[in-house]
Amino acid sequence: MMPTKECIAMLLAGGQGSRLRVLTKNLAKPAVPFGGQYRIIDFSLSNCANSGIDTVGVLTQYKPQLLNSYIGTGSSWDLFCRNGGVTILPPYVGEDGGHWYRGTAHAVYQNLDFIDKYRPEHVLILSGDHIYKMDYSQLIKYHKEKNADITIAVIEVPWDEAGRFGIMSMNEEGEITEFEEKPRCPKSNLASMGVYVFKTEVLKYNLIRDAADPASDNDFGKNVIPRMLKEKQKMFAYPFQGYWRDVGTIDSYWLASMDILDDKAPLDIFDSSWAIYSVISPQPPHFLAGSARVKNSMVSDGCFIYGEVENSILFPGVTVARETRIRDSIVMSNVRIESNVLIERAIIGENTVVGEGSIIGGEFSGDEQSSFRSFTGDLRITVVEEHLTLPPNTRIGVVLRMKRAESKLSGVAGV
Repeated sequence: MMPTKECIAMLLAGGQGSRLRVLTKNLAKPAVPFGGQYRIIDFSLSNCANSGIDTVGVLTQYKPQLLNSYIGTGSSWDLFCRNGGVTILPPYVGEDGGHWYRGTAHAVYQNLDFIDKYRPEHVLILSGDHIYKMDYSQLIKYHKEKNADITIAVIEVPWDEAGRFGIMSMNEEGEITEFEEKPRCPKSNLASMGVYVFKTEVLKYNLIRDAADPASDNDFGKNVIPRMLKEKQKMFAYPFQGYWRDVGTIDSYWLASMDILDDKAPLDIFDSSWAIYSVISPQPPHFLAGSARVKNSMVSDGCFIYGEVENSILFPGVTVARETRIRDSIVMSNVRIESNVLIERAIIGENTVVGEGSIIGGEFSGDEQSSFRSFTGDLRITVVEEHLTLPPNTRIGVVLRMKRAESKLSGVAGV
């Protein structure tokens, strides 16, 4: 029999991330590239490794092929050991049939056997689609000190954004007194980070009961947590003071990316005491030609820069030709940008070619005849899908979206 664990983690990574539109057309949200060499899931996995949690179940469902391949044995995050490590947990069929994961709680419920295998005292439930650095060992210590049934990590968010989150109210002792899922008129600005620690037996009791309820959506935020609160189970909030960002929209993804380039932002990916690990493919060093001008930018290995790059992030293998200017943008792996191109406030999907003389993003008014599509949110970010070849003099701008009927926007992801 395996020795017991104090705590194991269950990492929810099956989300589609529909609000990220073209970025999640072919892969799950946690697999979306971020920050020049990472994927979003790297942050949660690295937090586990740095916090001393050596057993992680990753629950996948939506287009999992790339994510499964990327995680592999878990060795890139030092999560590779005989009694633990990383285990991919997709939906499965047993002798009594099987089901797709119906919700976050149902996904964990379907894998109670995995939890039982390690007989942990506590189970840490994580979302695999947030950018943050957090020492889970401090959260677990707090949870044990409070002798809580469940402890939920919370963070203060701007009041005008509180309606996007599950919102907690708590008393002076830290006990949760009220929970509202995405309220229209929030009474607090303490948002759930999607990070929960349960006593294992409490988790199992609540999941088994929730799975038996045909009226439940089988979701932690919608069903399990509200019911626990209603029944006055022992629930505490853990106030978190560090950097945390939900990258569920194009705007929030772009903002989190730009935070890396901001000296004042608390997201420090260069902190060797809390490394963010990833799977890195071998590339030669980047090359800056004599004509190159690079300012406040992250240029990854394998890039060839002949033009101007300012306040931007370039993933590995990007080529920027002469007389081309890139500003406030994110360019993913293996993109080739030919000469005399202007790209502003844009996200360019990997393996795309931008033809000579093109204008992408910024305040450009757009070309009504263009067959290529773009998407912008409140911040007017233009997104170009992966694996496209844009012919010379292509025009894709923010006003293009405004001129097209809003009804067509729903088809943006289907280029």
